[in-house]
Amino acid sequence: QVQLVESGGDLVQPGGSLRLSCAASTSIFSINALDWYRQAPGKERELVAGVTAGGQTNYLPTVRGRFTISRDGAKNTVYLQMNNLKPEDTAVYYCHADIWGDPDVEYWGLGTQVTVSY
Repeated sequence: QVQLVESGGDLVQPGGSLRLSCAASTSIFSINALDWYRQAPGKERELVAGVTAGGQTNYLPTVRGRFTISRDGAKNTVYLQMNNLKPEDTAVYYCHADIWGDPDVEYWGLGTQVTVSY
């Protein structure tokens, strides 16, 4: 069982920045993929950014160049640095862990609210 705890969500003005954190209860290098998803009201949950155990990253095209996913193995924490935030980035952001195997196992955090507004 892996627990994921997100933090860092807040109300921020357009153009501002936030850094989200996701603390895992186990070594993040034992997790095959760690991702940030988001879900806005009335919309489906979407993958925002991800990093594999090997360090490969991927981004939603609309956030590439503005968001950066990174990790700190000593703290078992994954971060999402979000710059130049836009109102359309408003959503609940969720941390997700994927452990590949037979079967694959997924874990989700409870989410943290990001609101971009004046």
